[in-house]
Amino acid sequence: MLAALLAAAVVAPLGASSEALAQRRSDAPVDVAKLMAPGKLPDMSIGKADAPVTIVEYASLSCGHCAQFHKAVLPEIKKKYIDTGKARLIFRDYPHNDQGAAGHMLARCAGPEKYFAVTDALFKTQSSWAFSEDVVKALFVVAKQVGFTEESYNKCLRDQALLDKLEADRKHAGEVFGVNATPTFFINGKRLVRNPTIGEFTKMIDPLLEKK
Repeated sequence: MLAALLAAAVVAPLGASSEALAQRRSDAPVDVAKLMAPGKLPDMSIGKADAPVTIVEYASLSCGHCAQFHKAVLPEIKKKYIDTGKARLIFRDYPHNDQGAAGHMLARCAGPEKYFAVTDALFKTQSSWAFSEDVVKALFVVAKQVGFTEESYNKCLRDQALLDKLEADRKHAGEVFGVNATPTFFINGKRLVRNPTIGEFTKMIDPLLEKK
């Protein structure tokens, strides 16, 4: 039943709106008010809410480049900007397949206080579950490590309402902001893609801090 549910909910390719396509072509900043508007699911963030720089990340827990960013680059951003109150990071769920959707559902079911503990665990163990032929079984191994029982795990992954909200937010990101790959970042509304390094983040963030 669970596998069938996930299979039925495989994310379809996005068709971006003309507005989003224009933004991609020109690399123009997106409308920040629209970017920061609430979605179907509440934003999950780290850092001070009033930090002068806001980094919005769209990522999939089954995305290899996203995992690499969270392992290698995010710790540097956290040390340099987030822990010092200069920036905050908003992490937005952008599952692009059923494996990713299952991972994001687990993180949401864990609740706000454990959300990032779950996403961190899933990124660190990504190779053990995201590419498994039996993702339900492989993912449960990780889920147990972050406090899920078999009952709570199955209940979470059968939550069709949650799955629908994830898909609605993902679709909105594609249609309104032109997000069509992961990871995609917006730094105070300006897009940054292509698996950026800490140097590329610094190049965009430091001038924003100088204006404050």
